[in-house]
Amino acid sequence: MANETWTEIERTFDVDPATILPTMVGVDGVARVGQAVELELEAVYFDTADLDLARRGVTLRRRTGGDDAGWHLKLPRGGDNRIGVRRPLGRATRTVPRPLLDPVRALVRDRRLVPVATIATRRLERVLLDADGAVLAQVCDDHVRTAQLHVGDRLDEWREWEVELVAGGDTLLDLVGDLFRDAGARPAQATSKLARTLAGHLPDAPPPKRTKELRRSSAGAAVTHHLARQVDELLEQDRRVRSGEDGSVHKMRIAVRRLRSALRAYAPLFEDVAATVSLGRELRWLGEALGPARDAQVLRERLVDLVAAQPDHLVLGPVAAFVDDELRATERRAREAALTALGEERYFRLLDDLDELVRAPCFTAEAEKPAREVFPRLLHRTAKRLRRSVKEVRRAAPGQEHDLAVHDARKKAKRLRYAAESMAPVLGKRADRLAASLKTIQEILGEFQDTVMSRQVLREYGARAHVEGHNGFTYGRLHMLEEARAEGAVREFDDAWARLPLTGLRRRLEA
Repeated sequence: MANETWTEIERTFDVDPATILPTMVGVDGVARVGQAVELELEAVYFDTADLDLARRGVTLRRRTGGDDAGWHLKLPRGGDNRIGVRRPLGRATRTVPRPLLDPVRALVRDRRLVPVATIATRRLERVLLDADGAVLAQVCDDHVRTAQLHVGDRLDEWREWEVELVAGGDTLLDLVGDLFRDAGARPAQATSKLARTLAGHLPDAPPPKRTKELRRSSAGAAVTHHLARQVDELLEQDRRVRSGEDGSVHKMRIAVRRLRSALRAYAPLFEDVAATVSLGRELRWLGEALGPARDAQVLRERLVDLVAAQPDHLVLGPVAAFVDDELRATERRAREAALTALGEERYFRLLDDLDELVRAPCFTAEAEKPAREVFPRLLHRTAKRLRRSVKEVRRAAPGQEHDLAVHDARKKAKRLRYAAESMAPVLGKRADRLAASLKTIQEILGEFQDTVMSRQVLREYGARAHVEGHNGFTYGRLHMLEEARAEGAVREFDDAWARLPLTGLRRRLEA
């Protein structure tokens, strides 16, 4: 049975025991308010011993009572939005269903889940209806009783109001919220009932850093901020990969590359060089585990489009169908292998190391200096590596040596681009412009690399067609077209490289 998933949009308010719920008739299309329904809800919340879920704003519970009894997972999505995931209760009471853990496996990893709190709620639930009887929102008046289990034994009790959208819009949410505040309610002091229950055991969320703060910060603080954002992105894309969302493998791979780029670009600021190098190797392993699925997808889309662009009389045989079937199968196998890697202990320990890097980075004294003073030197250092790589492209002999040199230059260009983007909040528009120019170069070299992969596959398919007694003409024609594209990419690169603003880079960034 698949998980049931939905988006939940709600606001919660703290309210005194004697406060009277205001009437909401006439608010943004509300024609009437349904009769209150009383519910008794009992929930046991599960987490790791270190509250890894709660620290990320995630709740996992087994709840009885009400129409939605079952196992519930709630994931923050920003603002008033959360992603809800539900499964039926089943027989187990202390063992969380494995499929429910897929979206948060990167947070739970291989740690044991234990009950951390119980929450009992006496709920009066009302629906807000429009003139046609459609439900616009649900309003809940909750009397809550909680008990800590794993981290302490504190008991607590309070009252709160919730308004959750059904068919209504954000305006309704705003207007009902205004009514609640006028009646004496206050925006909830915690993000969830569990967060309030565990108050004192969860760290305060650091306020988001604004660009002005980053420009005034130390190099170490700016680097830590960037690393934390990329780790968050990696964890978010892990969830999306496991859910099978389109583009998630690609985005997770990018998060890995950005982390590797940061470790290299900011290497002189880290005290333990060996640990940083080791972490970079593990990130490379993860990137290689994700790569084949994405590469097969890109190649399939490229070749199917290329076949479709050919005149019918030059496509001999079921070329498009063969290419599509072969590369879909390759993509499917590669995706299964990637998911296997995401379940390995090696991956979980990598995530542990990334958490530790963000939590307690070991920096040199250089990292204590202002970021605006340190970053130009580091970006100049990364740019020198790209220059050397491009010189290797110029010296390389045609063929495989040249292709490998171009591929290396592309990686160096991407690394410099990511470094420039990570430093842009500190260095400003000059770094932004550099990153934009490098993105163009990266895309040109990426086009060349795509032709390298496509030509290799087309040669293989053409040879197979010959052996199996089919006509390999079309594969040869497509190979020729991809060769022409490669030559065009080289010419484009020469033009873009001549315009790249690397001369005097450090001096301009320091100005």
